Amino acid sequence: MDIQILRSIVTVMSFVAFLGIVWWAYSAPRKAAFDEAARLPLDDDDTPRPAQQK
Repeated sequence: MDIQILRSIVTVMSFVAFLGIVWWAYSAPRKAAFDEAARLPLDDDDTPRPAQQK
């Protein structure tokens, strides 16, 4: 097996893995989980805040 063939196979496999990750990330069942994670920084928390000094 020539090194060029091996490199081509690895390139194609990497591209297929990339497409699989993109498909997984943008699939409909994941949308709700990602929307919830996106709102986490904006949610109110229960930690007390220090009093502001004037």
